[in-house]
Amino acid sequence: MRLSSPLSVDDAGASAATTPGAADTTVTVAPSGPLARLRRVVGPYVALTKPRVIELLLVTTLPTMILAQGGFPSLGLVVATLVGGAAAAGSANVLNCYLDRDIDKIMNRTKRRPIVTGEVSPRAALVFGLALGVLSLAWLAVMVNPASAWLTAAAILIYVVGYTMILKRRTPQNIVWGGAAGCMPVLIGWSAVTGGISWTAVLLFGVIFFWTPPHYWPLSMKFRRDYAAAGVPMLPVVAKDTKVAREMIAYTVAMIACSLLLVPVQGMTWVYGVVALALGLWFLWACIGLLRRAEHPEAGKLRAMSVFHASITYLTLLSVAIAVDVFLPF
Repeated sequence: MRLSSPLSVDDAGASAATTPGAADTTVTVAPSGPLARLRRVVGPYVALTKPRVIELLLVTTLPTMILAQGGFPSLGLVVATLVGGAAAAGSANVLNCYLDRDIDKIMNRTKRRPIVTGEVSPRAALVFGLALGVLSLAWLAVMVNPASAWLTAAAILIYVVGYTMILKRRTPQNIVWGGAAGCMPVLIGWSAVTGGISWTAVLLFGVIFFWTPPHYWPLSMKFRRDYAAAGVPMLPVVAKDTKVAREMIAYTVAMIACSLLLVPVQGMTWVYGVVALALGLWFLWACIGLLRRAEHPEAGKLRAMSVFHASITYLTLLSVAIAVDVFLPF
């Protein structure tokens, strides 16, 4: 489900003024007033939930609900599901920040997270993460249905226990299996409408499952020194770029296959089929380009982040295609 930046203390709106008579001296003037104070307190907690990640997850939930309904579900159900899903994802992300605070302070990419900077204490983060998780599950059980609540609980456990606590620091395949947590929103969205899951939901799960490695590994390539310094064995840290790129291509082919299987299984129109194939081939070409650059480093930069951003574009547009296809008069 990339997207807006999370709130942080850096975004709190502080202004700088130059002290008269001292042209090279800068004084930071913190904004005042109740709203500014509230933002300084709430902002770090919001940042811990990783809003940009939540947005990406929700991008896949709504189209899934539309597909399951065969139209637009009731607004109340959509809001209840998205609110509960966002809170649950936020809970998992906060607990991830709590558990990874030791390595977050080592990595340049994460050293400004609120627990590392001291804006939020570890104890406060733990309480906040657990409370948010409990509330999200209770909300989904009451406002949506028990099936969605159970699937959400499984997603939190996979991410917090399976990925963060067990896999992340132990195996290069951490993001492959731990990434299953990011696939759960489609199952949750489907169950919110139908009360269960189906083969269509499983295929949507497969699309995101196979999409996750070629989405995340380019980011790991860019920050490999960070991961290496923190002792996190992401595949790009322990394997050559060529090997990583080849595995990305294999996962992308499997992702395309799952997306196209939706046509016969769910009865999607030929319009969706053409769009899904075109998007898949476009992203596959981006991965092939990464492999070529990895094979010939003398030709220039690896440009891994261009593949990372392409992966977000792919998933966003595919989700739009799924939602729009339901309303086509074919």
